[in-house]
Amino acid sequence: MATAKKAAPAKTAAPATKAVPAKKVAVAATVAAPAVVAPKAAPVKKAAAAKKVAAVKSDAVPAKKRTPNAAFMKALTPSAALAAIVGASPLPRTEVTKKVWEYIKKHKLQDEVQKRIIVADAALTEIFGKARADMFEMTKLINSHLK
Repeated sequence: MATAKKAAPAKTAAPATKAVPAKKVAVAATVAAPAVVAPKAAPVKKAAAAKKVAAVKSDAVPAKKRTPNAAFMKALTPSAALAAIVGASPLPRTEVTKKVWEYIKKHKLQDEVQKRIIVADAALTEIFGKARADMFEMTKLINSHLK
């Protein structure tokens, strides 16, 4: 004959000076003495079905690589002020942004405390039109210098 385990008695909470809502007391009681739950056995049918699906996926043709939007990849000519940083040859917007970030990091133009703030030097002030710019507005300010 098997014996069943008895659950540990629930701890009683110390009397509070304020009235605690019943919902919070119930939650505290369950946290203090968690119930013992037996682990469930995994269904055999689901495990077999999962193996079949995994086998089918490995035999499937690999998914197509995502193609970038044509608008981002169109080569644009930078203005004279922007050409001083990224070069005069036509570049896509993504490459222009990468080159501006390389320039910012090379010259250590990020704010020390807030890294998303860019402290513009003389070349970037011509592009941004102000001494400090947020990294999220940087692309907006750069786009006005691309044709």
